[in-house]
Amino acid sequence: MSDYSTTLTKVNDNYFPMIERQLTGNGIKMDEYAKSCVLNAISAINGALDAKGISWNDDQLDKSNITQILLQTASLKLNAAASPREVYFQVRNSKVKVGDKDVWKKSIEMGIEGDGNDAILARYGRDVKKVGQFWLVREGDDFTYPEYTGFDVVPPTWRPKGKGDVVRVVYPIMKKDGTIEFHISERDDVVRNLLAHMNNTMMNETFGICADRFKAKPDERKQIAAKKSDILQKAKSMGLGALDDPELQQYMSPAWSEPQSRESMLIRKMRNNVVKKIPKDFGNALVELTYTEATDDSYNEVQREIAERANTEPIDISPPPGQPGEENDQQPDSEQHEEQREMDFGTDDQPTNDGPGF
Repeated sequence: MSDYSTTLTKVNDNYFPMIERQLTGNGIKMDEYAKSCVLNAISAINGALDAKGISWNDDQLDKSNITQILLQTASLKLNAAASPREVYFQVRNSKVKVGDKDVWKKSIEMGIEGDGNDAILARYGRDVKKVGQFWLVREGDDFTYPEYTGFDVVPPTWRPKGKGDVVRVVYPIMKKDGTIEFHISERDDVVRNLLAHMNNTMMNETFGICADRFKAKPDERKQIAAKKSDILQKAKSMGLGALDDPELQQYMSPAWSEPQSRESMLIRKMRNNVVKKIPKDFGNALVELTYTEATDDSYNEVQREIAERANTEPIDISPPPGQPGEENDQQPDSEQHEEQREMDFGTDDQPTNDGPGF
C-alpha cells in the first residue's frame, strides 16, 4: 500500500469515530450518507493540502479546526464529491497563539457552494416541499415580476433569449400546502457581498501606517479604520463597477476580480442571497449552530476577532473589599463546572478538537 493510502486511512480512522461520537452525543444519528460526506470531505481536504505541498503531519498545518469542519459537513450533509459541488475547502494563512507568541500557520477553511445551500434548503426549509430549478434571467430576456394581492399571487414570466449578463436569479419554491413562492435576488444586491469580502480581506491591512495592526497605537488604529472606511465607501459608490477599479482590485480575491471567474462568482452570490433568507427549521441545536458558523460572515468575523484579541488585556473582575461576589454566592463551584461542561460537544472522555497527529 502506498504512503498516500496509508496516511489517508489513518486520517479516516482517527477523525471518523470522533465525529460520530459528537453527533450521537447531540442526538443526531449519523446515517450512511453523512458518513460518505465525511469521507469525501477528508479526501477533498487532502487534495487541497496536496495542491499546497502540505502533508497531514506538517508542523505548519493547524489541525485545530478540522474536526469542527468535518462536524459541520456531517451534520449538514454536504457532499464535496457531488456534481455540481456542494462544499469546497481551501488552505489559508492564519495567525495562532503558540505559548506567548503569534505564529503564522496553514489552516483549512470551508465554504458552501450554491448547490450546497440548495441542498440545505431542500432538506431543512420550513414547510418547503420542493425547490424548483432556479431561473438565470439575463439582460436580453423578457421578464415580468410577480404581483401580490392579499393571498393571491400572479406568477412571474420569463422568456429566455440567452443574451447578456445574468441580472437576477429567481427560485420557485413549492410549499407543503401547495402554494408556490418566488424568491428573487438582483445582481446589484451583490455589492453588499463584495463589500463584506473586501472588509474581510483588509482585516490585517495597515496601509503602511504601522507594521502590525495588533501592535498599532490608538491613533494609528483610527487612521487604519478611516482608510478602510474610505476604501469601502468608494467601492459602495461605484457598485459592481468597483470590480474593474485597479486601486480596489488589490483588496479582492482573483475569483472576484478576474473576468473569467467573475460571472460565476456573481451568480453564486445571487443564489446564496436568495436561499439564505428563506426560513429553515433544523430541528437540532447543533445543526443550527453549525449552519450559522458555516454561513454567517458577521458571526465568523466576530469569532475571529474574539480569538485574535482574547486575553490580550487583563481585566480585574474581583469585587471591591467587603462585598461578596454575586456570581459565587448564587452559583456553587460544582454548578459552574457543570455549566461549562455543557458547552462542550460530546462526553468528557472524547478527544479534544485539536485533531490527532499522524
